[in-house]
Amino acid sequence: MNLFGDAFAWLLDPENWQGPGGLIELTGQHLWFTAVAVIFAALVAVPLGWLIGHTGRGRELAVGISGAARALPTFGLLFLFVMLVGVTLRGPATVLVLVLLAIPPILAGAYAGLEVIDRRTIDAARAVGMTEWQILWKVEVPLGMPLLLGGLRSATLQVVATVTLAAYLNLGGLGLPIIQGIALRDYDRMLGAAILIIVIALTLDALFAVLETYAVPRGVRAARAPEPRTAPSGRRATAETPATTEREEKN
Repeated sequence: MNLFGDAFAWLLDPENWQGPGGLIELTGQHLWFTAVAVIFAALVAVPLGWLIGHTGRGRELAVGISGAARALPTFGLLFLFVMLVGVTLRGPATVLVLVLLAIPPILAGAYAGLEVIDRRTIDAARAVGMTEWQILWKVEVPLGMPLLLGGLRSATLQVVATVTLAAYLNLGGLGLPIIQGIALRDYDRMLGAAILIIVIALTLDALFAVLETYAVPRGVRAARAPEPRTAPSGRRATAETPATTEREEKN
């Protein structure tokens, strides 16, 4: 418990948040790498996933590529790219590795969101004269948005955790206090930085959870709402009315 108390004391120390290399700057670097990687991954994966989900073509290839990308060792891949492009381009190389890490869950969420839509809904849209483009944007994309946000949620959490490795390349981020803590045997610093990363991850996870809830179209939410309970058909609604009671007494 003393270790956790010291870690929180380190986090609450204003000196650790100020100046170059402070927690404000390191947190900004951590979030910047995360945002850039997820945005670039979404620009690649979302259109490709929608194309696969709408046409039904290339799903097996996408699943295979996604599975292979998930199996890549991120730490080894990061250093491999840096060695290939040079130390001067270690920033773009790191972003590229993070993008490759974020693409599989976003791609899966994009095409799965369209695949789970009832085909009768799509047929009804075609029957009323909608074009394929209108079906995609007015029917499939709104209905598939919750699963897409789920993919973005998973990708963001993975990237937030992996950005910690950027500190090994002297690119900043909240992994830097952890590395410094290992070298200095400063466990308060290590645990404090880890707690801050966890708080950021949980905050982003909660934000995406709220977005997923509100991304469900109102008509779908209304259909999922439980119907009010009704009285069993065998029970008479007027069983306890005064008129009924008076008739029973006369009989």
